[in-house]
Amino acid sequence: MRLILQRVSSGSVSVDDEVVGKIGAGYVILIGITHSDTAETAKKMAKKVVHLRVFSDEAGKMNRSALDVGAEMLVVSQFTLYANSRRGRRPGYTDAASPAMAEMLVERFIQSLQQLGVKKVASGVFGADMLVDIKNDGPVTIILEET
Repeated sequence: MRLILQRVSSGSVSVDDEVVGKIGAGYVILIGITHSDTAETAKKMAKKVVHLRVFSDEAGKMNRSALDVGAEMLVVSQFTLYANSRRGRRPGYTDAASPAMAEMLVERFIQSLQQLGVKKVASGVFGADMLVDIKNDGPVTIILEET
């Protein structure tokens, strides 16, 4: 599982010019699933996300977690996070999980975020052509990977 966390002041995702998910301050999370990922991987990564301390405290230091600040989260599935571009000019996507497996694990990741106490979790539409609006705060962008 590969995640790109972007700390945002706001974020939204649209499909066919209709907003399907929208958040205020928190994370936009781009998520890619690979063949070896499991439900346990999804739970473990969700726990890492909610406890990662990248939100500012009173002194301006990144010392607070998403749970500490009541962060909202927008989860967007993105199989291209597993693009392999080492050879040639067209990336290959054989490292990405099948759509059925990926959709199930993205849903498990979202459920895990909610079970861990995230009050608002929005998402895109799995497999759709989406337009993602990200207002990166900082900018703070973190790459998390479970292999």
